Amino acid sequence: MIGIIDYGVGNIGSIRNGLEFLNIPHIISHNTKDLSSCEGIILPGVGAFESAIKKLKSYDLIDFIKDYTLKNKKLLGICLGMQLLLEKSYEGGEHKGLGLIEGSVEKIKNAPRKIHIGWNKVESKQSNKDFKSGYGYFVHSYKCVLKDQKLVVGETFYGEKIIAAFKQNNILGIQFHPEKSQKYGLSILKKFYEKSI
Repeated sequence: MIGIIDYGVGNIGSIRNGLEFLNIPHIISHNTKDLSSCEGIILPGVGAFESAIKKLKSYDLIDFIKDYTLKNKKLLGICLGMQLLLEKSYEGGEHKGLGLIEGSVEKIKNAPRKIHIGWNKVESKQSNKDFKSGYGYFVHSYKCVLKDQKLVVGETFYGEKIIAAFKQNNILGIQFHPEKSQKYGLSILKKFYEKSI
Protein backbone atom coordinates (compact mmCIF):
# COMPACT_ATOMS: atom_id res chain seq x y z
CA MET A 1 0.00 0.00 0.00
CA ILE A 2 1.24 3.48 -0.94
CA GLY A 3 0.06 6.55 0.96
CA ILE A 4 -0.33 9.90 -0.78
CA ILE A 5 0.06 12.69 1.78
CA ASP A 6 -2.88 15.06 1.42
CA TYR A 7 -1.96 18.36 3.08
CA GLY A 8 -3.72 20.76 0.75
CA VAL A 9 -0.66 21.50 -1.40
CA GLY A 10 -0.24 19.02 -4.21
CA ASN A 11 -1.21 17.37 -7.44
CA ILE A 12 -3.17 14.64 -5.65
CA GLY A 13 -5.53 13.81 -8.51
CA SER A 14 -2.91 13.14 -11.16
CA ILE A 15 -0.81 11.01 -8.79
CA ARG A 16 -3.89 9.02 -7.82
CA ASN A 17 -4.72 8.49 -11.50
CA GLY A 18 -1.19 7.28 -12.18
CA LEU A 19 -1.30 4.76 -9.34
CA GLU A 20 -4.75 3.58 -10.41
CA PHE A 21 -3.51 3.06 -13.98
CA LEU A 22 -0.68 0.91 -12.60
CA ASN A 23 -3.09 -0.98 -10.28
CA ILE A 24 -1.05 0.08 -7.26
CA PRO A 25 -3.08 0.00 -4.02
CA HIS A 26 -3.05 3.38 -2.31
CA ILE A 27 -4.75 5.71 0.12
CA ILE A 28 -4.97 9.51 0.22
CA SER A 29 -4.75 10.90 3.75
CA HIS A 30 -3.17 13.32 6.19
CA ASN A 31 -3.93 10.99 9.09
CA THR A 32 -0.62 9.74 10.48
CA LYS A 33 -2.14 6.45 11.71
CA ASP A 34 -3.36 5.63 8.22
CA LEU A 35 -0.10 6.66 6.58
CA SER A 36 2.10 4.79 9.07
CA SER A 37 0.62 1.47 7.92
CA CYS A 38 1.74 2.09 4.32
CA GLU A 39 4.86 0.50 2.81
CA GLY A 40 5.75 3.80 1.16
CA ILE A 41 4.48 7.37 1.11
CA ILE A 42 4.45 10.07 -1.55
CA LEU A 43 4.91 13.74 -0.64
CA PRO A 44 3.49 15.79 -3.52
CA GLY A 45 3.64 19.56 -3.77
CA VAL A 46 3.02 22.55 -5.98
CA GLY A 47 3.35 26.24 -5.14
CA ALA A 48 5.52 28.03 -2.59
CA PHE A 49 7.95 26.36 -0.18
CA GLU A 50 6.99 28.44 2.87
CA SER A 51 3.25 27.80 2.61
CA ALA A 52 3.84 24.07 2.06
CA ILE A 53 5.95 23.78 5.22
CA LYS A 54 3.27 25.64 7.18
CA LYS A 55 0.64 23.21 5.89
CA LEU A 56 2.73 20.20 6.92
CA LYS A 57 3.09 21.73 10.40
CA SER A 58 -0.64 22.35 10.65
CA TYR A 59 -1.30 18.63 10.10
CA ASP A 60 1.53 17.55 12.46
CA LEU A 61 3.22 15.79 9.56
CA ILE A 62 6.80 17.05 9.88
CA ASP A 63 7.90 14.78 12.74
CA PHE A 64 5.84 11.94 11.29
CA ILE A 65 7.67 12.09 7.94
CA LYS A 66 11.06 12.17 9.67
CA ASP A 67 10.20 9.23 11.94
CA TYR A 68 8.71 7.30 9.01
CA THR A 69 11.97 7.40 7.05
CA LEU A 70 13.96 6.31 10.13
CA LYS A 71 11.97 3.06 10.03
CA ASN A 72 13.54 2.40 6.61
CA LYS A 73 10.22 2.92 4.85
CA LYS A 74 10.15 4.45 1.37
CA LEU A 75 9.50 8.14 0.78
CA LEU A 76 9.03 9.77 -2.63
CA GLY A 77 9.02 13.57 -2.90
CA ILE A 78 7.63 14.99 -6.15
CA CYS A 79 8.33 18.52 -7.47
CA LEU A 80 7.94 20.86 -4.45
CA GLY A 81 7.70 17.70 -2.34
CA MET A 82 11.26 16.88 -3.41
CA GLN A 83 12.46 20.36 -2.44
CA LEU A 84 10.81 20.13 0.99
CA LEU A 85 13.12 17.21 1.82
CA LEU A 86 16.14 19.53 1.92
CA GLU A 87 17.46 21.59 4.83
CA LYS A 88 16.34 25.01 3.62
CA SER A 89 14.96 27.08 0.77
CA TYR A 90 15.74 30.60 -0.41
CA GLU A 91 12.39 31.01 -2.14
CA GLY A 92 10.90 34.28 -0.84
CA GLY A 93 13.41 34.52 2.00
CA GLU A 94 15.05 31.70 3.94
CA HIS A 95 12.86 28.87 5.19
CA LYS A 96 13.66 25.66 7.04
CA GLY A 97 12.84 22.39 5.30
CA LEU A 98 12.47 18.82 6.56
CA GLY A 99 16.26 18.40 6.68
CA LEU A 100 16.26 14.80 5.44
CA ILE A 101 18.75 15.64 2.68
CA GLU A 102 21.73 18.00 3.08
CA GLY A 103 21.30 20.89 0.68
CA SER A 104 19.26 23.94 -0.22
CA VAL A 105 16.63 25.11 -2.71
CA GLU A 106 17.78 27.98 -4.91
CA LYS A 107 16.59 29.99 -7.90
CA ILE A 108 17.48 28.59 -11.34
CA LYS A 109 20.17 30.79 -12.91
CA ASN A 110 20.29 31.67 -16.61
CA ALA A 111 16.85 30.17 -17.19
CA PRO A 112 15.45 30.91 -20.69
CA ARG A 113 12.10 31.66 -19.03
CA LYS A 114 11.08 32.48 -15.46
CA ILE A 115 9.42 29.08 -15.00
CA HIS A 116 10.82 25.80 -16.32
CA ILE A 117 7.66 24.26 -17.74
CA GLY A 118 7.37 21.43 -20.24
CA TRP A 119 9.24 18.35 -21.39
CA ASN A 120 12.98 17.99 -20.86
CA LYS A 121 15.48 15.17 -21.24
CA VAL A 122 16.46 13.49 -17.99
CA GLU A 123 19.92 11.93 -18.09
CA SER A 124 20.65 9.04 -15.75
CA LYS A 125 23.66 9.64 -13.50
CA GLN A 126 23.56 6.25 -11.83
CA SER A 127 26.12 3.62 -12.80
CA ASN A 128 23.86 0.62 -12.14
CA LYS A 129 21.10 2.18 -14.27
CA ASP A 130 18.24 1.50 -11.85
CA PHE A 131 17.23 5.06 -12.70
CA LYS A 132 16.82 5.28 -16.48
CA SER A 133 17.13 8.24 -18.83
CA GLY A 134 13.95 9.57 -20.42
CA TYR A 135 11.78 12.65 -20.83
CA GLY A 136 10.12 14.23 -17.80
CA TYR A 137 7.46 16.92 -17.51
CA PHE A 138 8.74 19.82 -15.39
CA VAL A 139 6.99 22.77 -13.71
CA HIS A 140 9.34 24.73 -11.40
CA SER A 141 11.48 27.84 -11.05
CA TYR A 142 13.69 26.69 -8.15
CA LYS A 143 16.22 23.85 -8.06
CA CYS A 144 17.79 21.54 -5.49
CA VAL A 145 21.48 22.03 -4.67
CA LEU A 146 22.91 19.04 -2.78
CA LYS A 147 25.97 18.87 -0.56
CA ASP A 148 26.68 15.30 -1.72
CA GLN A 149 26.58 15.02 -5.51
CA LYS A 150 26.78 11.23 -5.26
CA LEU A 151 23.08 11.27 -4.35
CA VAL A 152 22.16 12.63 -7.79
CA VAL A 153 20.64 9.93 -10.02
CA GLY A 154 19.19 12.14 -12.75
CA GLU A 155 20.03 15.51 -14.30
CA THR A 156 18.43 17.84 -16.82
CA PHE A 157 19.51 21.11 -18.44
CA TYR A 158 17.59 24.39 -18.38
CA GLY A 159 20.06 27.24 -18.68
CA GLU A 160 22.29 25.18 -16.37
CA LYS A 161 22.53 21.63 -15.06
CA ILE A 162 19.63 20.90 -12.72
CA ILE A 163 19.09 17.92 -10.44
CA ALA A 164 16.11 16.01 -11.83
CA ALA A 165 16.26 13.22 -9.25
CA PHE A 166 18.19 12.17 -6.16
CA LYS A 167 18.21 9.09 -3.96
CA GLN A 168 19.49 8.57 -0.44
CA ASN A 169 18.81 5.08 0.88
CA ASN A 170 14.99 4.86 1.19
CA ILE A 171 14.36 8.49 0.12
CA LEU A 172 13.75 9.36 -3.53
CA GLY A 173 13.24 12.89 -4.85
CA ILE A 174 11.90 13.66 -8.34
CA GLN A 175 11.82 17.26 -9.61
CA PHE A 176 9.60 16.50 -12.60
CA HIS A 177 6.11 15.05 -12.40
CA PRO A 178 6.36 11.27 -12.99
CA GLU A 179 2.57 10.96 -13.01
CA LYS A 180 2.47 13.37 -15.99
CA SER A 181 5.52 11.95 -17.77
CA GLN A 182 3.78 9.13 -19.64
CA LYS A 183 5.47 5.69 -19.77
CA TYR A 184 8.79 6.99 -18.45
CA GLY A 185 7.28 8.58 -15.36
CA LEU A 186 4.87 5.73 -14.70
CA SER A 187 7.79 3.29 -14.80
CA ILE A 188 9.40 5.29 -11.97
CA LEU A 189 6.23 5.08 -9.86
CA LYS A 190 6.10 1.33 -10.54
CA LYS A 191 9.72 0.85 -9.51
CA PHE A 192 9.16 2.92 -6.37
CA TYR A 193 6.27 0.63 -5.42
CA GLU A 194 8.28 -2.50 -6.22
CA LYS A 195 11.29 -1.20 -4.23
CA SER A 196 13.55 -1.53 -7.27
CA ILE A 197 14.62 2.11 -7.42
